[in-house]
Amino acid sequence: MQKTLPDRELNRIRIVLAELNKKNKWLADRLGKNQATVSQWCNNARQPSVETLFGIAEVLDVNVRTLLVSTKDDE
Repeated sequence: MQKTLPDRELNRIRIVLAELNKKNKWLADRLGKNQATVSQWCNNARQPSVETLFGIAEVLDVNVRTLLVSTKDDE
């Protein structure tokens, strides 16, 4: 059964931050965003806009695709 959007993880921001040993506060400071907003993104409670997602990728120096959960299983 497919999960509904609110119950589904759509982004990997928290995972990528952990892989880079960075914290939510660090990302919030770099983006000029509230730490609570970044926390909501990391918990998939809210999603950043496409423009913001590209900004996050730039700050983290990763491909924007790295920040998204794939819609297809790797074969």
